[in-house]
Amino acid sequence: MKNNKKTLIIALAIPLLVGGLAALLSGGMDSFSALNKPPLSPPGWLFPIVWTILYLAMGFASYLVATANAPTYKKNSALLVYAAQLIFNFFWPIIFFAWEAYLVAFIWLVILWLLILITIIRFYAVSKPAAYLMVPYLLWVTFAGYLNLAIYLLN
Repeated sequence: MKNNKKTLIIALAIPLLVGGLAALLSGGMDSFSALNKPPLSPPGWLFPIVWTILYLAMGFASYLVATANAPTYKKNSALLVYAAQLIFNFFWPIIFFAWEAYLVAFIWLVILWLLILITIIRFYAVSKPAAYLMVPYLLWVTFAGYLNLAIYLLN
């Protein structure tokens, strides 16, 4: 049990650190308020709250996969794609906020969306609850894609 507690803490910390570092390096939401935004754009203060919840869900999902009673190759394959999507997640706010490369950010986000979908499929093969925990993330990134593309078109 003690080993699982350590694994849980690490699993939760990884996405939180990825998101926190990306926010720090991207300059956060400073430039967001000055942009022309599409309908349904949430207020800037909502983003860190939603992302924190999503990062915790992602971390817990990865913990479920890492500790599942499944073949090691399936778990490793699922966690490898999870790591890849986390890397793409890390760079998106830098591309969008720091570089203001909105079209590149949108294309990057499409790749991230595909990686999240593959992660869900791989997680499902190891732990169905882990896969379900990733669905809100996929939905949020879908919404982020709408916002990203609209911001590109409006600015």
